[in-house]
Amino acid sequence: MPTESFHALAEACLYSPSIAAKLAATDRAAAALASGHLDFAAPEPPRPATAVRFPERPRLVDPRDLPRRGLHTDAGRLAFLHALAHIEFTAIHLAFDIGYRFRDMPDAFRLDWLRVAIEEAKHFRALDRRLQDFGGTYGDCPAHRGLWDLAETTADDVLARLALVPRFMEARGLDVSPGMIAKLRRLGDAESVAILEMILREEIGHVAFGTRWFREVCAARGLEPEAAYFELVRTHVKGAVRGPFNREARLAAGFGEGELAWLEALEAGSSARTA
Repeated sequence: MPTESFHALAEACLYSPSIAAKLAATDRAAAALASGHLDFAAPEPPRPATAVRFPERPRLVDPRDLPRRGLHTDAGRLAFLHALAHIEFTAIHLAFDIGYRFRDMPDAFRLDWLRVAIEEAKHFRALDRRLQDFGGTYGDCPAHRGLWDLAETTADDVLARLALVPRFMEARGLDVSPGMIAKLRRLGDAESVAILEMILREEIGHVAFGTRWFREVCAARGLEPEAAYFELVRTHVKGAVRGPFNREARLAAGFGEGELAWLEALEAGSSARTA
């Protein structure tokens, strides 16, 4: 098997508008990783995050314009699963981009995030197959680009990217997943429950990678990790911090008790202001 370039495959995913091409690049990276034929050398500087391309469908809208639907109808279930598929599809890009963009990080960093990209592609495919059970496919419903907007605003600082993407936005998925799983279980949707349980298990590992590398970068910069995390959240997060928090999953993903106490206090303060 010929040696593949991590950076070339990352570009093939990030800068093609084709869903098939993005998944093919991820599969090639997975095969090269499994066979030991993957090269992490970076021949040229990264292309800008603002140039990353997404497919024409789904149509991207403001989050406030997304329809609110319950899970008790097939249309509502399809819209819900589509929203999750869009998160996982965007997460493939986030994982590739963090390894591709920050060239001063070691190859072990790229290796961790490539493993995340491969798992995110697995999650996306599972959800897309489940959409087909409801007569749909990815692209049928509108979606938003909030996660990628955050990637663009943190494209110049790996510490901010680690704090705001895996350790804030993706950690939020650990919080909301148990409630979603419980609702689907009450509806007797065992197939969707199995997919979400698999995603939750593996996302704990993804957030843990974020925690590990966040602390590594803080140590290299002489920063206290909790204080640095709080400052980055205050600087970049607009709007209320939402709870409740999945303490068990967050602790497994490397969050400290001090961080959880701070987030809970921040959430309580947000709730009091809006009451």
